[in-house]
Amino acid sequence: MAFSHNFDPTVLREYDIRGIVGRTLHAADAFAIGRVFGSIVARNGGTKVAVGYDGRLTSPDLEQALVNGLRASGMEALRIGRGPTPMLYYTATKLETDGAVMVTGSHNPPDYNGFKMMLGRKPFFGTQIQDIGALAASGDVVAEAAGSEQTVAISDDYIARLLSDWDGGDRMLKVIWDNGNGAAGDVLQKLVASLPGEHIVLNGTIDGRFPAHHPDPTVPANLVGLIAEVRARKADIGIAFDGDADRIGLVDDKGEILFGDQIMVVLARDVLKAHPGATIIADVKASQVLFDEIAKAGGNPLMWKTGHSLVKAKMAETGSPLAGEMSGHIFFADRWYGFDDALYAAVRVLGIIARMDGKLSAVREALPHVINTPEVRFDCDDRRKFAVIEEVAARLSAEGAKVSATDGVRVQTDDGWWLLRASNTQAVLVARCEAKTAAGLERLKAALTKQLSASGLAEPDFSGSHSGH
Repeated sequence: MAFSHNFDPTVLREYDIRGIVGRTLHAADAFAIGRVFGSIVARNGGTKVAVGYDGRLTSPDLEQALVNGLRASGMEALRIGRGPTPMLYYTATKLETDGAVMVTGSHNPPDYNGFKMMLGRKPFFGTQIQDIGALAASGDVVAEAAGSEQTVAISDDYIARLLSDWDGGDRMLKVIWDNGNGAAGDVLQKLVASLPGEHIVLNGTIDGRFPAHHPDPTVPANLVGLIAEVRARKADIGIAFDGDADRIGLVDDKGEILFGDQIMVVLARDVLKAHPGATIIADVKASQVLFDEIAKAGGNPLMWKTGHSLVKAKMAETGSPLAGEMSGHIFFADRWYGFDDALYAAVRVLGIIARMDGKLSAVREALPHVINTPEVRFDCDDRRKFAVIEEVAARLSAEGAKVSATDGVRVQTDDGWWLLRASNTQAVLVARCEAKTAAGLERLKAALTKQLSASGLAEPDFSGSHSGH
């Protein structure tokens, strides 16, 4: 019987495939992804695809349908079972598979699910994901075959590999972990059992309903429980993960949040001791403080586009040992494999703190003090959003403004900087401002608003500005 399948167009996104199960995403879609992705791997001369899934209630059924699709394309599916996304990346690297697919809804609400993919050891994204839709619709797949599958027990090997890079010396830390009922739960329990110090795990049970709080550690409201525990137990640090543990959130010993760029300052200083002069990459949303601190520590700061797949590709191209995003994706190629892994980043952070004389809060407090808006997202039609950026860029260019056009426009002034970029994944524009003073921040917001109104857009809601970051 000839194969053909049409996806809901909203699910084929820039970095992954994601939708609402039962509405825009179904088991038939999972089968089609397996059937088409398996065909792509086969045409590349490959035979093996690793498969994992997160803790969502719908993940086991989608994973089974995906495996069926891979097998129908003649693939051998290596099933690693339930766990964090980075464990699948590790499997693909360690077993040198020809592809990998993770069934995960990441940090989305419980009714969502999706798929993250690798072709060989590289992220599979952008036009490649759109190709899956086109190939499925036209039925352009390899001839149906029997394929095979095997269960691969990788978690103990993965945990041992995480532990092998522990470099913390003898200082015993008290660490509070918030698993957020995410997919790292089982791996995390085993990991902390072998790390020195005292470890308390909150919400350690994997539960796809996320009963404790939404599994996104970049949203301060989701860290309230962790902050309270850190303060109550006088811990050295609190660590939180998103739903599939490829993103990290940190809270210092005073219960203050370290944002993605502040985490990167701590890591970059350490990595640059081993790799003086190395290129350290951060996305355009990161504070100027981070780029300045990388340079101060003897590194070569590189501002790059937002998006984990884009950052991974740039790391490979530049030979960078460390990269990070404001969203909490941290990528180590120093002693690790260049993919984003919150569990690995946690081990490295703990090693640094254990070797420190002082406390993490002292490091945060010593950073130059800037004030900034949160990341402000506001609706803008998908067809219009990129045009707005082009119009703003053209006007700024005519004014002779100091602009980085790496990803949208990032404008540097004496006050600080402001950013306007189009989201790759939603019909929104994203804005952010950072200044040295409150008055400077107001001037930046006014400059940004002026550009938006010149393109016929209303002033965004900047409320919720936070200082100290």
